[in-house]
Amino acid sequence: QVQLVESGGGLVQTGGSLRLSCVASGRTFSSSAIGWFRQVPGKERAFVAVISWSGGYPYYADSVKGRFTISRDNAKNTVYLQMNSLKAEDTAVYYCAAGPRSMSPNAYDSWGQGTQVTVSS
Repeated sequence: QVQLVESGGGLVQTGGSLRLSCVASGRTFSSSAIGWFRQVPGKERAFVAVISWSGGYPYYADSVKGRFTISRDNAKNTVYLQMNSLKAEDTAVYYCAAGPRSMSPNAYDSWGQGTQVTVSS
């Protein structure tokens, strides 16, 4: 199994940028797809972006396409989520997860603890 730790969240103004990091440990990291999800109170965890084990085939939710970029550095066991042009509706707790490449949170078996992103208008 893979252990994941997110960082990089914080408070930013509308239009600003943040870069989230997801650092992994465990033997299967380099063979796992990594997904980013976000959750606000009272709502289900929502898909944001996913990247395959090789770093290819990034895929994004329509709501973040063109603003967010997912990338990974297997040598550093790290996946990044660069978030630009942030909007108030991007406010959420962001989680990274390891597993098969999927947009469904149910497909993933390893999760980080989450990092809060707050965008103020």
